[in-house]
Amino acid sequence: MVSSSAAADPRPIGVFDSGVGGLTVARALMDLLPDERIVYFGDTARGPYGPRDPEEVRAFTAEVVGWLAAAGVKLAVAACNTATAAAIETRPLRFPVPVLGVIAPAVAAAVRATRNGRVGVIGTDGTIASGAYDRAVAEAAPEVKLLSQACPQFVALVEAGRTTDRAVLDAAAGYLAPLVAGDIDTLILGCTHYPLLTGVLSHLLGPQVVLVSSAEETARRVFGDLVTGGLLAPPGPTGHRFVASGDREEFARLAGRFLGPRITVADVTHGSL
Repeated sequence: MVSSSAAADPRPIGVFDSGVGGLTVARALMDLLPDERIVYFGDTARGPYGPRDPEEVRAFTAEVVGWLAAAGVKLAVAACNTATAAAIETRPLRFPVPVLGVIAPAVAAAVRATRNGRVGVIGTDGTIASGAYDRAVAEAAPEVKLLSQACPQFVALVEAGRTTDRAVLDAAAGYLAPLVAGDIDTLILGCTHYPLLTGVLSHLLGPQVVLVSSAEETARRVFGDLVTGGLLAPPGPTGHRFVASGDREEFARLAGRFLGPRITVADVTHGSL
């Protein structure tokens, strides 16, 4: 049980992504930590980060974390697998506030869940090419075999609101085929857009394959870090802040797919880096 004395830090939690996919992490945080305020920064003017050079992503990540630190957050969550791979969990940069990535929490959950020692991961081209999940699994559980698959069409399909139609099913079937042939029993959703595809993925893989959402696992890790550090916010009304570096109306339209009525264009402001 968490004592009331641990609820001592009203500062918000920072969450950032190159676009709107990180809102799956923000939503998981809202559900798990209802007293916490969230400042979300979507770098939509420069996203997606997936196809960009890793050094460029490192520079962008440093800028966004600096912006969040100036906004007064107590910690920041890199709700972007590409940024996590480039600047958080591989060759980590030095930041002015603690920063948590999404890869290590998901890997820890996956290696606990697997029964046959064969885990799959799906992600963007950039995340898969980085080898970040390979290194994280090798460090956490060297006996586990990781099978990786890039899924370059998924982000565009999710942002178009297409999560159930035939094109999505066909694309997913093609991406998952080598993982099914590899006899995985656990699949890491290595992109924060992918929780919106769990219906399709579960349908194609069957109930015997455990899906691990980096969004939910990262929210649990944040919960633990706040409790351990005595950083929980006191009970009371919350107000979240959403900032986009690109078009705020487009951000709000896409964000509605992730947060539903929790967000309107009036809730989104423009932010420059």
